[in-house]
Amino acid sequence: MLGHNGFEDRARHQTRYASAIEPIERANTPVAEGLRRVQTVTSVLSNGRGERRVGVRSFIEGWPVYRQLRGKDVFGRDTSARSEWSDSLQARTATADRVVDSVCPYCAVGCGQKVYVKDDHVTHIEGDPASPVSRGRLCPKGSASTQLVNSPGRVTTVRYRPPHGRDWQDLDLDTALDMIADRVIKTRNETWQWEEDERRVRRTLGLASLGGATLDNEENYLMKKLYTALGAVQIENQARI
Repeated sequence: MLGHNGFEDRARHQTRYASAIEPIERANTPVAEGLRRVQTVTSVLSNGRGERRVGVRSFIEGWPVYRQLRGKDVFGRDTSARSEWSDSLQARTATADRVVDSVCPYCAVGCGQKVYVKDDHVTHIEGDPASPVSRGRLCPKGSASTQLVNSPGRVTTVRYRPPHGRDWQDLDLDTALDMIADRVIKTRNETWQWEEDERRVRRTLGLASLGGATLDNEENYLMKKLYTALGAVQIENQARI
């Protein structure tokens, strides 16, 4: 609340402001001509209430620099930098349909990410504060993951090049999974060992696994169970090497 002296100060300030502007408006200078033209500028409001004329005072008071010098927000970090347009802006995260927890697909650090989705389209990706690895932080490359997901050059099909072939072929996912399963079974049968040096081993050295650091604990657990059941003994993870 402004006291009596506060209202007097404001009135005194407005009087000095008007006294400083009026001589400029009456002068026959390029600046005065510019100010007189500003008085005739018409802007259409975004709220649909029609048109209004912008006076010199309203125009100058709309400058962020003027509000910075006049108010307490000298560095332009608060209300002085706001406008009707900026007040109407809304964060991409506010309009998302759902948020999906994920892991950054790049390096071996495995930073946590939150993926914001709207209409089955990724609109924003940011760091996950709940991640014990990154605690909400992302490097410049991880922060640009949205560009990777929405890139028109992103490969969205299984690419296969036959032995001795020169061209890549597009395969559907079911066909690719069947081909992988057939090769795993064939390799296991061809390389299976029951014994070695009269010792029971029951293993295969034809299969190995090298997991990536972006795999979470649950995925690593399932991979270890699968390869152990197949008889593989060479099971490793990139993050531990």
